Amino acid sequence: MKPFQKVKTAVIGCGKISGIYLDNMINRFEILDVIGCGALSLQRAEEKAKVFGIKAMSINDILNDPEIELVVNLTPVTAHYEVIKKSLEAGKNVYTEKVITSDLKDALELKEIARKQNLRIGCAPDTFLGAAIQTARKVIDSGGIGKVVSCHAAVNRDMEFLYYPGAFHAAKGGGIGFNVGIYYITALLSILGPVEKVSGFACNTNPEHTVENPSLPRFSETFMVESENVMISNMKFKSGVYGTMNFTSNTIWPQVPVLTIYGTEGILNIPDPDKFGGKVLLQKKGMKESIEIPNCYGYSENSRGLGVAEMAWAMRKDRPHRANIDMGCHAVEILNSIIKCTETGQVQTMETEFELLPALPEGYLDNYFGKNQESALII
Repeated sequence: MKPFQKVKTAVIGCGKISGIYLDNMINRFEILDVIGCGALSLQRAEEKAKVFGIKAMSINDILNDPEIELVVNLTPVTAHYEVIKKSLEAGKNVYTEKVITSDLKDALELKEIARKQNLRIGCAPDTFLGAAIQTARKVIDSGGIGKVVSCHAAVNRDMEFLYYPGAFHAAKGGGIGFNVGIYYITALLSILGPVEKVSGFACNTNPEHTVENPSLPRFSETFMVESENVMISNMKFKSGVYGTMNFTSNTIWPQVPVLTIYGTEGILNIPDPDKFGGKVLLQKKGMKESIEIPNCYGYSENSRGLGVAEMAWAMRKDRPHRANIDMGCHAVEILNSIIKCTETGQVQTMETEFELLPALPEGYLDNYFGKNQESALII
């Protein structure tokens, strides 16, 4: 392989999720050269920079540094639009934590800015690039369950104990669909391709909420929760596959993830799409029990930042990246369409679409994170 130039990268946002991103991007992916991190709080950036041996930078320093090609945005979703727009206007490619924005209009505006600037936007979740979902896609693509007929996704959480004024998951765009359901939607899109029509309901079953947790800010105060805690949907994929989704955060722990794809010759059960690994179970016609399909891909543990590395390789190889803005906008449109269905009572026809790109090449060692495994990202 010809020598390559590393992609100089900086992180904006130094909250909890930044630790695993920085660890992986610095220590596991040779294509990335992470030079610094920034946040609204310079003290927080300095603390994170000290841990990982990089520079603490102001956001303006990052945007004005001509060597930085790629900004990884790890801010809360409420800040995504502003950070991404400023980064694009500064001539930077951007990879952002999920979702790109909660508002489809804003997401499409950012996409258009990137197109005019000849820049890229990538967006999480990138868990679909991990071992489990890539293995599941191989089973589907190879006809392992025959013709795909339908699919179902469901997840439960109890978020009521975590609500307080100012909490991102209590604000618009932070509900169960945008915060958790997006993993399930992205997993299905990455295997089955784009959706044609959506119907459904989104609601908050307890909009007037009293802070119940004495350890949270403003304990015992009553306020209005703006986000949905139940999201139910039916989908028709362009391929003719039909799907259902049931997301709720007003129930119990522990979380019980369900992601199932049904075919004429079998049923495929996929593990929690919020994770990179797990058991892929196949039950073929005539079988009484499921069998586990061995993972034939790498990246089975927490590999957040994998989408950043794959995007960086795509930049150097001048090919499309897989965790791309088109699929990200399509996922946001699905979520917004469910809300619109609730408001109008009408089935929504999708306006966005994306190209389903090839799966990653298989056969890379599950416990090896050097050049051998990363070569899967190069192609």
